[in-house]
Amino acid sequence: MRRKVINIVAICLFLCSFACTGQVMRKRTTLLMGSRFDITIVAEDSLTAETRIKETIAEITRIENLISDWKSDSQVSEVNQNAGIRAVKVDKEVFDLTKRAITISKITNGAFDISFAALEKVWKYDGSMTEMPTPEQIKKSVEKVGYQNIVLDSIQSTIFLKLPGMKIGFGSIGKGYAADKAREVMEAKGVKAGIVNASGDLTTWGAQPNGKEWTIGITNPFDTDKFVKIFSLKREAVTTSGNYEKFIELNGKRYSHIINPITGYPATGIVSATVFGPSAEMANGFSTSLIVLGKDAGLQLINKYPAYSCLMITDKGKVFKSKNFRRN
Repeated sequence: MRRKVINIVAICLFLCSFACTGQVMRKRTTLLMGSRFDITIVAEDSLTAETRIKETIAEITRIENLISDWKSDSQVSEVNQNAGIRAVKVDKEVFDLTKRAITISKITNGAFDISFAALEKVWKYDGSMTEMPTPEQIKKSVEKVGYQNIVLDSIQSTIFLKLPGMKIGFGSIGKGYAADKAREVMEAKGVKAGIVNASGDLTTWGAQPNGKEWTIGITNPFDTDKFVKIFSLKREAVTTSGNYEKFIELNGKRYSHIINPITGYPATGIVSATVFGPSAEMANGFSTSLIVLGKDAGLQLINKYPAYSCLMITDKGKVFKSKNFRRN
C-alpha cells in the first residue's frame, strides 16, 4: 500500500551530542527511496561515525534498487510489468518481503494491501478536486487491488500477479524494512547506538553518548507545533500514520489521503496512529491498517500481538491505547 502518499511523518526526533564519554554522534539527512531519511550514528570518533553513515546509506540504496516500483529496472517493476503474463523470478529477499506483506494483508483483512499500488487515483489532493468521484469511479479504482491475486512459488522463488494491470509496491513497509535492515547491518559492524528515521518509520538501538535513552515526541494532530506525548526508546521501532496534513474538503466534509483499499473510500475516524514494537516493517503495516480499520477493530487487531502496542487519536481528539501499552 503506498502509504506515503499516505504516510505522514508524525514523529519528531530530539537529538543532542555529548563528548564526555569519548563517543561522538553524527547525523546526516538524505533522500532515499523517494523520502527523507535521517541517519544518526554513535561511534568512537567522527571518522568512524561518518563511515558507518555511508555504509547505512549504501544498504538502504541496495534495498531501494531491489524493491522500488518507480525504478523501471527493479525486480518489483519487472513483476508489475508482467502482471497477467508470467511469473517473475526474484531474489529470496524480495520474495520473503512480499510474503510477509501478504501475511500483513491477511491478518488485517485487507486493510493493508501490498497490491494497493494498482489503485486508480480518483481522489486528488493537489487542490484540483472540486467534486466527489462517482460511486462507479470509486468501485473501478480498486478493481486491480487484491492481495488474493498474488501467487507465490517458494520453490522457484517467483511472484505472479494474476490480473493484467495489477501492481505491487513497497512504498509503505519498504521504508520500515530498510530501517530495520540498516540497524541490523550497523549492529553487525559493532555500532552500539544509532537511529534510522525513514520518514517516520524509525528504528533505534543503544543510547546517547551520555547514557540517556533516545527521545521522540508524538505530534499533536490538531496543533503540529506541540506534542501529545514524549517517550523514551531503547532498541525499538516506532511508526506513525496520520491523515491530518493531507486531505481535501468537499461539501463541508474532510476526506483524508489514506484510502481503504477494499472500498476505495478515504478512511475516517482516526487521525493519527502510532505503533511501537521490535520491527519498523511490521509496525508500519499495523499503523497504516489502524487508520483504515478504526478504533474498535484496530485495537482488537493489535491486542493480538503483545510485542506491539499503539496509541491512536480520533478526529474528536480522544486518545486510545492498546491494552499492552506500557509507557508513561
